[in-house]
Amino acid sequence: MSNVSSIIKSIQDIMRKDVGVDGDAQRISQLVWMFFLKIYDDREEEIELLEDDYQSPLPEHLRWRNWAADPEGMTGDELSDFVNLQLFPTLKERLNIQSTSNDEHAVNKAKRALLIHNIFEDAYNYMKSGTLIRQVINKICEINFNNTQDRHTFGSIYEQILKDLQSAGNAGEFYTPRAVTQFIVNRVDPKLTETVFDPATGTGGFLACAIDHKRDYYVKSTKGEEKLQKSILGIEKKALPHMLCTTNMILHGIDIPTQIRHDNTLARPYKDWGKKDQVDVIVTNPPFGGMEEDGIENNFPANFRTRETADLFMALIIKLLKNNGRAAVVLPDGFLFGEGMKTRLKQELLEKCNLHTIVRLPNGVFNPYTGIKTNILFFTKKPEKQWPATEHIWYYEHPYPEGVTSYNKTKPMRFEEFEAEIDWWGDEEDGFKTRKESEQAWKVSIEEIAARNYNLDIKNPHVGEQVNHDPVELLAEYNQQQQAIQNLRDQLKGILVEALTATDGGYAGAASSKHQNGVKRKTNAKGARSVGATR
Repeated sequence: MSNVSSIIKSIQDIMRKDVGVDGDAQRISQLVWMFFLKIYDDREEEIELLEDDYQSPLPEHLRWRNWAADPEGMTGDELSDFVNLQLFPTLKERLNIQSTSNDEHAVNKAKRALLIHNIFEDAYNYMKSGTLIRQVINKICEINFNNTQDRHTFGSIYEQILKDLQSAGNAGEFYTPRAVTQFIVNRVDPKLTETVFDPATGTGGFLACAIDHKRDYYVKSTKGEEKLQKSILGIEKKALPHMLCTTNMILHGIDIPTQIRHDNTLARPYKDWGKKDQVDVIVTNPPFGGMEEDGIENNFPANFRTRETADLFMALIIKLLKNNGRAAVVLPDGFLFGEGMKTRLKQELLEKCNLHTIVRLPNGVFNPYTGIKTNILFFTKKPEKQWPATEHIWYYEHPYPEGVTSYNKTKPMRFEEFEAEIDWWGDEEDGFKTRKESEQAWKVSIEEIAARNYNLDIKNPHVGEQVNHDPVELLAEYNQQQQAIQNLRDQLKGILVEALTATDGGYAGAASSKHQNGVKRKTNAKGARSVGATR
């Protein structure tokens, strides 16, 4: 089926008719668990061709092919009762499959059972009409996820579904544009055996890019693919993004993505993270602007305690990197210029890590979800003998492409825009000696950073004062100027009234005189006083 896009639209139209589905978040949640079961069933078909003794962790009557695939199968109340009374109760409970041997097939079966439980633990069937459920299922069955073209097309649409999740109101959480995730992974360059971790996984954009990158550059054999499968790690706090991420990993060929955990990374005490938890590469866009629940900050050392989510993630990221491990983190301007705890955190970062590059992104990268200005921090953790690790920081101000003044949903940022940065980048092993300052790039020493009290919000010195042409900001500036003009008019009017009042008082004292110093007061036709010379 080539027109996957029209299938998705039809499914969404059907769901809108169901009285049980209220809003985008529920619609997406409903869509994802149904797609998960279809994708999982198609994946099992592939595995069955490769493994003669493959056994599904699902009871036979709950496999998609046995209850959903027949377009003339269950419908109406029979179908809704099956979903609510058999399918969900069974899948929400941990499937009774345990591996007591070292047999690889048995171990994998237990892992797959855990995966299904993790997906359905917080999933719900919001649809009330069994007839509409059948219509949705029949549409889903038109997509063959073992067909390369269908899978590729659905992958693109799936990204749009992930973007649509933004409208569901996830405060502080924003879909990271694919261009940004691609650029970050391209520059961090995770090798085949290196572990890649996203501690705030969201819907899995960074990990999906890391998988693609490793396959494109490093996977050359079946053994290489096996190493890739074990190297992708993530944790996501919220149920729906976790479900989306797990499905995303399966779409990207991760057979058993149980290493994508549904948990709060920050809930584990800082001191409990040890060397065995350290990883080679961290790529992430932690939620910024959000606040953690009471008590979470007490999991961290006193000098790093805060309720601001992004700061807590940064403290943990520094600890979780192995020596010579690499990280790239998306952070708002507020982290760069923030004081207090943020200053201490930046000192820790610069002491233990080589913060070699800050890419300053233009306004609107996350439009229409937020106008917050963001940056990408690239750093490498160094062994203690190499502390302090940062000697200087390179800044690169990413410009809008020619003819573009802002980004939006229909005209997002493109990966090709980063070609200039990639050409300029160089190699950390030789200290980026090929880098040169330019209109976009400049270098700042650690001494200057320290003198600024670790304020990293350093403007581009190669351009004059920059004018922001964002329409919303321009309108606000115009309104401020208009108000200032009106205030000035009011002040001048007040001064004039006072002057005229004082003048009236002076004339009253000389009312008996028709002439004073050669000047005579007159009244014009409209009754307004005027001053004229006496002839």
